Amino acid sequence: MQLNAILSNINNVNGKFIEQAQRRLDNLTKPQGSLGRLEEFARQLVSITEKPMPALDKKVVFTFAGDHGVADEGVSAYPKVVTQQMVLNFLSGGAGINVLARHAGADVVVVDIGVDGDFGNAGESRNTPLQIRKIVRGTKNMRQEPAMTRDEALRCIDVGIELAHEYAKKGYAMFGTGDMGIANTTPSSAIASVLTGKPVEEVTGRGTGINDETWKHKVQVIKDAISFNRPDPSDALDVLSKVGGAEIGGIAGLMIGAAANRVPVIVDGFISTAGALIAYSIEPKTKDYMFAAHMSQEVGHRAMLEKIGLRPVLDLDLRLGEGTGAALAMLIIEAGLKIYKEMATFGEAGVSEKA
Repeated sequence: MQLNAILSNINNVNGKFIEQAQRRLDNLTKPQGSLGRLEEFARQLVSITEKPMPALDKKVVFTFAGDHGVADEGVSAYPKVVTQQMVLNFLSGGAGINVLARHAGADVVVVDIGVDGDFGNAGESRNTPLQIRKIVRGTKNMRQEPAMTRDEALRCIDVGIELAHEYAKKGYAMFGTGDMGIANTTPSSAIASVLTGKPVEEVTGRGTGINDETWKHKVQVIKDAISFNRPDPSDALDVLSKVGGAEIGGIAGLMIGAAANRVPVIVDGFISTAGALIAYSIEPKTKDYMFAAHMSQEVGHRAMLEKIGLRPVLDLDLRLGEGTGAALAMLIIEAGLKIYKEMATFGEAGVSEKA
């Protein structure tokens, strides 16, 4: 399988490139460290790409779409058909991710990895590309049976790896992740609980805006799913297959593939971070290539970020998904790189350095 073949290609970033970037940052016309995390972003980009002056001209956000059998348990405020309807909205360019990606100068690629429906040639006449990489037609109801087989989960990861390879070869130098799937905060909360060890109540939020009664029901559904399936916390693939989702697997694979290709990947919100946690649990070195876009309103998001060791770029009370936070964070991360590349050094500007 592609996953096993690629893991040996992932290495931690090289400290000498961090030091090289730091020397330049310290010689720019400003007090050392005065641009805070913008300098951190520049250092990380230099170390990821191993290029003294990285170029991020081509950026892309992948929005992975999949349906979830657990939606039948009434854990979402929206019906399952909305997944398919929103994919068509993405393809027409009318969704939040389309607007913010245009603002960030990034392309959007929609990936049907598990939608319970067909789009035919819908992608051919739309503004946004559609990649049909369907592994399942929606997952099974994880309260009653495993969401996917282990082979299906592995194939979802392989889809993300393949996309990372393809788009790196096309010259894309920064990836963002996004998701669409009604009820997908439920498997994401299950993944968060299993892999962080936190109680289900502490990592389960309100998703699309459910009320107190539905939230209590959602918590019980997740507890039942974990109790029934008994996912192994030491085996991320087991967790993904039993209580995960196709789009979560695709996102995990994209992060693994990004790391193997030395491409920075911007992790969107709660669902994308569930994918990041799967990737990190499979290969911890993937963390070096990740940027956490923002802190979601979903309560379990912080626990997953802390488990990986990521600090979010933004905190804007977002909870939309789609990759919207990733698109916004691209602007800030790229600002750090522009400071690093375009700001004059003391010598170039003829400015006296600190005595």
